Amino acid sequence: MASSSSLLPSRSASANGNPILSSSASISSSARILIRRSAAVPVRRHRSGAPPAVRAKIREIFMPALSSTMTEGKIVSWVKAEGDRLNKGESVVVVESDKADMDVETFYDGILAAIVVPEGQTAPVGAAIGLLAESEEEVAEARSRAQSQTQAPPHSSPSAPSPPPPSPAAAAVPAPQKVAVPDGPRKAVATPYAKKLAKQHKVDIGSIVGTGSYGRVTPSDVEAAAGIAPKAAAASPPYAPTVPAVGAPAAALASKSASAPSAPVPGATVVPFTTMQAAVSKNMLESLSVPTFRVGYPLVTDALDSLYEKVKPKGVTMTVLLAKAAAMALAQHPVVNSTCKDGKSFTYNNSINIAIAVAIDGGLITPVLQDADKLDIYLLSQRWKELVGKARSKQLQPNEYNSGTFTLSNLGMFGVDRFDAILPPGQGAIMAVGASKPTVVADADGFFSVKNKMLVNVTADHRIIYGADLAAFLQTFAKIVENPDGLTL
Repeated sequence: MASSSSLLPSRSASANGNPILSSSASISSSARILIRRSAAVPVRRHRSGAPPAVRAKIREIFMPALSSTMTEGKIVSWVKAEGDRLNKGESVVVVESDKADMDVETFYDGILAAIVVPEGQTAPVGAAIGLLAESEEEVAEARSRAQSQTQAPPHSSPSAPSPPPPSPAAAAVPAPQKVAVPDGPRKAVATPYAKKLAKQHKVDIGSIVGTGSYGRVTPSDVEAAAGIAPKAAAASPPYAPTVPAVGAPAAALASKSASAPSAPVPGATVVPFTTMQAAVSKNMLESLSVPTFRVGYPLVTDALDSLYEKVKPKGVTMTVLLAKAAAMALAQHPVVNSTCKDGKSFTYNNSINIAIAVAIDGGLITPVLQDADKLDIYLLSQRWKELVGKARSKQLQPNEYNSGTFTLSNLGMFGVDRFDAILPPGQGAIMAVGASKPTVVADADGFFSVKNKMLVNVTADHRIIYGADLAAFLQTFAKIVENPDGLTL
């Protein structure tokens, strides 16, 4: 598999003077796996006094950082099995980051001696997920080391707390039931490795009923369809609420019940966050620390609607027209395109990159139309179609979803007339677009007419953008929308 990433190994001195290996990597959809030396055997010093040669015996394969916001990753599937010999550049494991599934390749030749983190479990960035041995003689030592590392197994969900031990006096909650997927034509949503397995075993992936989140087809589903025996999985202990001891003081029970979670509802199903949902949750909590304010503005969209009908046959969407209009307005009001990250300074961004919120299977992501003010609406539409396709297959590159300087969220297509959007961390403003609806309006002379009007609400960082700044930006945006000829230039 081709990869655009590269690791540049360099040597630096540790505290005891021994050389260690450090690496840096660029991120791509096929990332090189980060492997560090975990054991070294010095060779006898030469008579000349030259420093001893160091021969690496066992290398740790550790969880790579596949995006700037990633703090932990989930093992979707291991492409290679224990004992397999690896060649430099081969795919070893598929990792689910907070935004995408990525095939990770090895940077060294060797033998996959031990898998520390199995499929379906998560590990923090930098943690060892496997061990790579250089020769057959070192495999046993590597497996012994892996066994000691797995005594404290990694958690299976980044956000779900570990359940307390079951109480003999409490009944266990029934196991979650699989959600039935309706029959009939549907678009199969599958992990990259599942698609690869389906092609390898000549299985029609569209005919497989997925058991993953929201009916997602997993590698085990493909193996089952191909008649391959599934791997045994360890069963998790059922959750059981703690029952207070008989005769406990009333005050102590009241205090404990105030902080304890509510009892589970009979028949309810607990669904842990996916990695993407956990990332969205983390970002939303960060957003609460930013002082924001909101400004709404009504727009007459008759002229924009007319333009849309002309360019729609050429593949141009209303979302792209709005993104282009926002980019042109931002070019005249650069403070709305600025960023404040530390609360002590702010940055004027040279590029106008419009991030657009897209709902995908199991989460939300914001593909970015980069340099939206410089491209015409036809190139933007082509680029947007590509980005949406990659987003829904979880194949976006990190720079394609984390480089936005201004965000657009359009729920008008669903008939929503108005809503407030939450400011993404690291941006100055986000625009919420409602639906365009026929509205009775009066002109300056008191004559009534019916025009299509749309309400937009902008949420902004009040540390760098003030009310007058946002009002001026919205006035410019309204002029562009109500006289949209400039959008086609």
